[in-house]
Amino acid sequence: MDLKKYLLKKAGQVDKALSALLPENSVYPEIIHEAMRYSLFAGGKRLRPILCLASAEALGKESGPLLPVACALEMVHTYSLIHDDLPAMDDDDYRRGKLTSHKVFGEGIAILAGDALLTRAFELLAEFGCQAENSLKPVVLQVTREVARAAGSLGMIGGQVVDLLSEGKPIEGDTLTYIHTHKTGALFLASVRAGALLCGASEKELDALTAYAENFGLAFQITDDLLDITGDEAKLGKPVGSDVRNEKVTYPSLYGLEKSRVLAEEAVKKAVSAVGSLPGSTGPLEQLAQYLLERET
Repeated sequence: MDLKKYLLKKAGQVDKALSALLPENSVYPEIIHEAMRYSLFAGGKRLRPILCLASAEALGKESGPLLPVACALEMVHTYSLIHDDLPAMDDDDYRRGKLTSHKVFGEGIAILAGDALLTRAFELLAEFGCQAENSLKPVVLQVTREVARAAGSLGMIGGQVVDLLSEGKPIEGDTLTYIHTHKTGALFLASVRAGALLCGASEKELDALTAYAENFGLAFQITDDLLDITGDEAKLGKPVGSDVRNEKVTYPSLYGLEKSRVLAEEAVKKAVSAVGSLPGSTGPLEQLAQYLLERET
């Protein structure tokens, strides 16, 4: 399997669906819809929606019907990025090589654009449930609950809170793990499990995909921390060293570069091993995990 072609194909499908599921820039009040689209189409890799679709394929199911759910996941992710970049949070001027939302539209509109994307995401999940067959409706409710939990105070927001409270302070490995499994890992987990649940995964299959997602999220965050030290600003599209400037504890600062690389490699091996016995096409999930060790963005 050619991972690059696969990612381009899936990202194209997600982008087309996202464009159809958002109000056009011309819809009043125009500025909020322009701001929503600005951040949503700022060049993201679409990892979370692709993981949702790839999970369906790993079970031997068609992924196309899950596109609205995949798009909802990307909207939740984009909302979190808009808010993370705000002056009150990470105070970043660039994201993916483009000015961040608050630098283009101002803080007020940026906050509202994030809020609007989060709200639209749950509207999409509700619409998906309304249109689903009766037998699938309880599953859509479970998926909606898991996505909400992943986005809330027991997920992304909880991780962000502990991250903010930990700036400039020495923290233990358990606290660092909490930050990253919640701030970053929770939505990866919800994305993979959404695809699995909606495709009728057995308990064993769901456990396998859950283990994959947990290890994928860990490997992603470790490599993200490494890129903030060793990455190329031109390729990343944002300045490196922001973790040091914000006095954040990261895997490299706690464990060192070499140990962090080893931890990432171990997590990738566990992720790949977890999905090896699934009945469908597991190549995309396996190669996505392996890609984390080579990624430059």
